Formats: sequence, structure tokens, C-alpha cells
Amino acid sequence: MTATASDTATAHRPVVRPGVRLGLRANLAQFTLLVAVNALVGGMLGQERTVLPLLADRTFHLSAYTAALTYIVAFGATKAATNFFAGALSDRYGRKPVLVAGWLLALPVPLLLIWAPTWGWVVFANVLLGVNQGLTWSTTVIMKIDLVGPARRGLAMGFNEAAGYLAVAATALGTGAIAAHWGLRPQPFLLGIAYAALGLGLSVLAVRETREHARAEAALHPTVPANPDHHGELTTGQVARTTSLTDRALSSASWAGMVNNLNDALAWGIFPLLFAAHGLSVGRIGLLAALYPAVWGLGQILAGWWSDRIGRKHLITAGMLLQAVAIGLVAAGTTFPVWALAQVLLGAGTALVYPTLLAVIGDVAHPAWRARAVGVYRLWRDGGFAVGALLAGALADAYGVTTAIWAVAGLTAVAGAVVAVRMYETHPRPRRADGS
Repeated sequence: MTATASDTATAHRPVVRPGVRLGLRANLAQFTLLVAVNALVGGMLGQERTVLPLLADRTFHLSAYTAALTYIVAFGATKAATNFFAGALSDRYGRKPVLVAGWLLALPVPLLLIWAPTWGWVVFANVLLGVNQGLTWSTTVIMKIDLVGPARRGLAMGFNEAAGYLAVAATALGTGAIAAHWGLRPQPFLLGIAYAALGLGLSVLAVRETREHARAEAALHPTVPANPDHHGELTTGQVARTTSLTDRALSSASWAGMVNNLNDALAWGIFPLLFAAHGLSVGRIGLLAALYPAVWGLGQILAGWWSDRIGRKHLITAGMLLQAVAIGLVAAGTTFPVWALAQVLLGAGTALVYPTLLAVIGDVAHPAWRARAVGVYRLWRDGGFAVGALLAGALADAYGVTTAIWAVAGLTAVAGAVVAVRMYETHPRPRRADGS
């Protein structure tokens, strides 16, 4: 008797452990724990946002912008590469071991920043931080996508990214206040020591593996995908090519993500130096450094929920264009109120984009290779840190800070146009909740 196509598809469906349920409500306790863990991941990044640009200028006396931004290049390059491997390792070995490994690598980072006698130590600390962020942030994204299933994917990404970037904002504000009162080292980095210890403890003792949830969704996945190239048997090379080049939604998301984090490199490395050059105090610089990720963090919960209802494409396009306007306003401004408005607009534009791009990846990628697709997307997105630091630094050294900022504003507007023209809608209509 000849086996039918449906028999063959059923035979290849993954075996799922009984009792595994998809949905936000069904997995609320573990989901909430992962939100808290990702807040600690964001805090590790936030400890640098205000203090390191000022350390480069005032402690290590780096006058060239390109040299001063080497720590962002190191961070972005290592985080981007680690993102790719995090997805593949999560599929092979499970999510939790990758998360724990990321936290182990975080432990030396604040100590290196406290004791650094030369700028090379700071660069090496950011290599470790990049690996930490690539492993931990990628894994918490993948685990939340695993838990919630398809119906609440945008909302889940909104919570994940909100937790991370609100922690970036709070820590940037806190370290700015600490630095204004006690100095640039060592007190601001004591927060990082606490974050790393707590993150490692929670990941080892409380976080549970979620790979079975991805298998459960794969078992329910249509046997014939809408795009025949998106079946569940793709190799890692095919996943990389599909996410980077051939699929119009996935590749447009990768490009938009790279430009988005190029903007973040500008905000992280150049904006504080611009504000300091206009005479702003460390406290006010810290407030501006916190305002952008605070709006970004809060807005992502609404943006993720909104994208589950009206779709992804138009929110991403609007967000990229709003970022371009905000960056141009930073270039044009010379006063604290103007820059504060620009930071609010930049945060709002980024909030529209950030969780929605991740939701696009989750919409299109088959559950069997979704973790690898997330890794490839994050490879491109966080590569934007390195590209942004090199581009902004080179332009600032050659033509001045204002020209560099205007150039990035123009590039961001182009990225928004690419999404508008090339990306197809991946979530075109509301769906019923799957019990979550």
C-alpha cells in the first residue's frame, strides 16, 4: 500500500511531550519570569549608555570620534555574530543552556570597566558584553515566541523589548545620577555586578526549557506552507539566505533592523558627546540618554499589541520615518528642550519598529527553523551597531558631528521607503486568540 502525502507529513511531525500548552495565559508565570530576566539583560547594556562616552572623553582623552566609538564597534560585531549562533545553538541544545552561558560571560564585564587602565580593556569588556547580549537577549526572545504561540506574538515581543529597554533607560538615568554625585568610576558599574549575579541565579534556578513548546506549534503547523520554500526542512545556510535575501518580508525586516540599530549606535556614542560640547551637565546628559529608551520601552507594549490587530508593515514604515525626523531634529537643535523632544520622537519611532520586526520573523519562519531565522535577523540588526559606529565616527571626524547625524537621518528615511515598497504584510487581519 502506497503512503499518501498526508501520511508522510504526519510521520515527520515532531513528537510533543504531553501537557505542553501554547498561549500567554497558559504560560504566564514563566513568561513573566523571562520578562524580568530580559530586564536584567537590558540593565547590563544600560550601565554604559551615559558613562562610557564620557569616560572616553574625560578619562582616556580620546579626541577622534572613530577611536572613541571602538567599544560600540566591538560590541556590535560580537553581538551580531553571537545572535546567529545563539539561534542555531538553541535549536540544537535547548534554550536554557544558551541563556545560562550568556550570563556567565556577563560576570566579568562591570569589573573590567571598573578596573580598566587602558581603553583596550574597555573594548574587551564590550566584546564580552556583546556575546552576553547576543546569547541572553536572543534566547529570551526565542523562549517567549515558543511560549505564546501565533496569536499573541506581537504582544509578547512588545513585553520582551519593553522590559529590556525600560531597564536600559532606568540604568542610564541611574548611572548618570551616580556619576554626577560620585564620579564616573567605580560606583556606576556596581549596578552591573548586581544585574549579572541576579540574572545568572534566576536563569539557573527558575527558568525552564521551552523547546517543547516550539515542537508543539510545529506539530500544529500547516503541512503545506503558504510559501513552498518555507517548509520545515531548511538547512542553516538556506535559512540564512531566505532571511537575508530571498524572502521580501524577512530581508526587508533585516535591513530595517540594521538601520534601526545604526541609529541606536549614533544615540549611544555620538549624542552624549554632542550634548556635552554644548555645555550640558552629566545629569542632563543622563536624562536625555534615558528619555529615548524609556519612551521606546513603554511604547513597545502598545506597538506589539497594535501590530497584532492592524498588521506589521505600516507600523514599521511609519516608525522608520519618524526616527528619521527625530534624528534630523537632534542635528538641527542646540537646546535641551529641542533635544528632549527629539529623544521622545526617536523613542516613539523605535517603539513602532522594534517588536514589530521580530513579530514579522515569527510570522513568516517555520517553527522548525524559527530560532535560526531570529538569529540571522539579529545578526543583521545588531550588526547595525558596528556599522553605525564606524559610519558616524568616520563622518564626524571628516565633516563634523552635525553632518554625520544628518547623513544617518537620510539613511533611515531610505530604510522606511524600502519597507513601504518591498515588504509584504505578514499578519494582515486579526486572529482569534488560541486560549491565551
